Amino acid sequence: MRPRVFITQPIARSAIERLQQLGQVDWNRDALHVLTKDELVEAAKRAEILFCLLSDRVDADLIAAGANLRMIATMKITPSDIDVAAATARRIPVTVVPPIVTEATADLHFAILLAVARRVVEGDQLLRRGIFPGAQSTHLVGAGVWGKTVGLVGGGGRIGRAVAQRARGFAMRTLYWGPRRIPELDERELGLAYVTLDALLAESDFVSVHAPLKPETVHLIGGRELARMKPTAFLVNTARGPIVDEKALTEALAAKRIAGAALDVFEREPQVEAALLSMPNVVLTPHLGSAVAETREALAHVVVDNIEAFAAGQRPPNCWNPEIYAGR
Repeated sequence: MRPRVFITQPIARSAIERLQQLGQVDWNRDALHVLTKDELVEAAKRAEILFCLLSDRVDADLIAAGANLRMIATMKITPSDIDVAAATARRIPVTVVPPIVTEATADLHFAILLAVARRVVEGDQLLRRGIFPGAQSTHLVGAGVWGKTVGLVGGGGRIGRAVAQRARGFAMRTLYWGPRRIPELDERELGLAYVTLDALLAESDFVSVHAPLKPETVHLIGGRELARMKPTAFLVNTARGPIVDEKALTEALAAKRIAGAALDVFEREPQVEAALLSMPNVVLTPHLGSAVAETREALAHVVVDNIEAFAAGQRPPNCWNPEIYAGR
């Protein structure tokens, strides 16, 4: 029988067409609407395969409601917000995607770093209101990027290294900190200097967050860390929202203890700390790290690869809980 597949938001048309060759496909057509829990539960009741995206929370209640659910295929690198234990208990495979978002996320990281430093969003908004302050007005004077110091928190990973490569093009001094040093050869090739977290915070003009989200990294950047930054420094986060204590960040910004922030991720997505929305020295984007057409299309096709293998009775190539196949 052709399985019933439900996709929680629109994906690349080419991936949908592949899925339609495998089964009966339905999806939420509204790219602006993240399904509520009730809507997800209703979808799970009808589907055998749930194709879910980054914002979807697939908890034990939802899995229990999906009596016919046979697979959960997510377009995420790790299945955070999916109750893998509940799925495993029912021998439901949970599949993920490999980390192919590195370059797209590093591009976005540098884009919002530049935007907050050079006050690009403020300038755009002024022009749209019919205000042109003059080509040499002091009204929108910002911070330079060329030759400044960027500090990569958790910078030894893929995206941190990709940002370091971009920083070299701006002649930046690049510091990094993480639980482990990378090989000395890699440090030399990327122009990285390993320092303590406190030294990174004190010396950086831009503190860039790249740490993975783990219990020990929740609020890794909090009030203490923000107080150690320069008053002229900016915080940039494209990693995961809970790594930064958003309330402490708003307090530091309001007190002008740091110069500004650029955020693509938030502690309680899709909610954003209300005070951030009114701060002109903050650039906010709605988790756009992987939002490059070819990257998103490639991600969607990896999910289809997983579904295709499952539909053929094979273990999916990116199965997070392969133990359900033991003894088969």
